[in-house]
This record gives sequence, structure tokens and C-alpha cells, in this order.
Amino acid sequence: MIKDKVGNLKKSLIKVENKEDKKGIENLIGIAIILVITIVAINYIWNGDKKNNKSSNKAIAEQNTIEQSSNISNDNLEKKLEDMLSQISGVGNVKVLITYSETSVVNPLYNEDNQESVTEEQDDNGGKRTISTSNNKKEIVYSDNNIITKSVTSPQIQGAVVIAKGAGDSVIKTNIIQAVEAATGLSTYKIQVFEMN
Repeated sequence: MIKDKVGNLKKSLIKVENKEDKKGIENLIGIAIILVITIVAINYIWNGDKKNNKSSNKAIAEQNTIEQSSNISNDNLEKKLEDMLSQISGVGNVKVLITYSETSVVNPLYNEDNQESVTEEQDDNGGKRTISTSNNKKEIVYSDNNIITKSVTSPQIQGAVVIAKGAGDSVIKTNIIQAVEAATGLSTYKIQVFEMN
């Protein structure tokens, strides 16, 4: 297709040279300019899409890292409770499940660059025009390929389920409920204790 166009362009140039037609030369120059502009525009659009894909992929990777770190802390509380409850006299083997209202939110530290400018213009007829522009750039701060966190908002605990070997005894069951209540801040009605098989 491009070879055909170049061939047609050559034929047209030869005809123009023979006829010395200025209008034909102007048309060819116009076509060449439009062709160059089209190629530049297409190249710009493709490069813009690649940059957008890279930035969206980076944002997804950052969000996954944040979610993984919040899941580790939630699992850690369950393990600590299991270790603690198994140390109570008569409890034995323990499994703990804690439910949350939402996941942890890690608030990363941002490097922000805000620029604002206001330009006022006045034309010869007395009309005024004010142009305000603002440019905000916000990037997450990294140290050794790790996100630096500003704060971590922990999720609110909704309830706890405890399964223990010795939970058939009412005194041991009460001790488990009191221990979970003290460790999590949950009300007793949000803590369910069952005997393990």
C-alpha cells in the first residue's frame, strides 16, 4: 500500500516536472505535510497509551502490595490469639477466626508537587480574560523498593469464632471468652466459642 502511494507520488512528480504545473507541486507538498502530521499523531497516541498502561500497572502493583501487607497483619492476630488461648489451663488445641468490617488501609507517604498560575489578559476592546492553570503531581515514596507508609488504618473487628478442645467445660469457655474480649475489645455476644472434635 505504501509502495503504491510512493509510486503514484513519483509519477505525479514526473508529470509535474514535465508540465511545470505549480498547482500540482503545491498539492503534492500539501499531501506530504498531511502524511507527516498523521504519522507524528499516530506515534504520539501510541506512546501515550504505553505510558498510561505503565502507570496503571504500577498503581495495581502498589495496591496489591498494600493488600498483602494488611492480610498478613490480620492473620497475625489470629495466630497470636491461638497461641495465647492454648496456654490457658484446660483449653488444649485452638483455632481462631476473626471477621473484619473491611480490610486494613495502608496510607503511603506521597511526594506532592502542586503548581498554580493565574494569567490575566486584556484585549484592545477592553475585555478581560483570566486564565487559571494548576498542575498536581503525586507520587508514592519508595525506599529500597518498599513503600514508605505514613499510617495504617486497621479494620474494625466484627466478631470472633473460637474452636477449642476444652470448650465443653463452662468455666474454660468463660475464660476463653474473657481472654478474646480483652485482646480484641469485642463485646461478649460477638464472641462464639465451640468445642473441637
